[in-house]
Amino acid sequence: MNPWHSLKDKTIWVAGGAGYLGSAITRELDREAAKVICIDLTGKAEALVAQARLARTIPVSCNLADAAALPDFIADTVAKHGVPDGHVHLTYASSSGKRLEELSVADFQGTLDQALPPTFVLCRALADAMKPLGRGSIVLFSSMYGVVSPDPRIYHAPMAPNPIDYGAAKAALLQISRYFAVHYGPAGIRFNCITPGPFPNPGVQAAHPPFIGDLARKTALNRVGQSSEIVGPALFLLTDSASYVTGHTLAVDGGWTAW
Repeated sequence: MNPWHSLKDKTIWVAGGAGYLGSAITRELDREAAKVICIDLTGKAEALVAQARLARTIPVSCNLADAAALPDFIADTVAKHGVPDGHVHLTYASSSGKRLEELSVADFQGTLDQALPPTFVLCRALADAMKPLGRGSIVLFSSMYGVVSPDPRIYHAPMAPNPIDYGAAKAALLQISRYFAVHYGPAGIRFNCITPGPFPNPGVQAAHPPFIGDLARKTALNRVGQSSEIVGPALFLLTDSASYVTGHTLAVDGGWTAW
């Protein structure tokens, strides 16, 4: 890789790094970065490191939905591994999965509480730690459903449309990314957001072929995304190739939001 594309001297954290999309990013970072801190629920990061035989990735267990515990967790992890050069934040929260007419206020609030305060706490703490370095890149993950509504016609019973609490939380991440980009820009710290389109995991693809076909037909490319296709955009935003990119929302959706 050209030096301005390179992550070879960088330490990158990946929150939710053992999930379907996160594991693809973690695997590639293990090849390209100096050190990767893969953060996920107990046992998940360890399993990925062992299964994929990752040599530069350190698994770390943490419940990233626990906002109160995050300051100490971040301080301890920085003390052990140093301030990261970049961070990819893929955590997911939806406490209900319910249809709109079944959703209680407590359900709705529960998703927001799991998704937004922890992201706010983590991003602010990491950006403050990066400030003395005068550089850093933080990449959040929203969703196509943070930009547009799900089409209920493609969710055939017993499936429920993607829930409103999930979409509302993902929409809020777009604004967190923009706000933090403006606030921390003078310190040289970049915030951007990736907005994935349909990336159903293999289990969903195997269990719901007609639904996958409907998802594919709603994209301009007429297919769903594969996990490997999220890697390039994420690594681009981490590298100096994107040194003048901040406050940006990068749609990786096969054209889902183009029409």
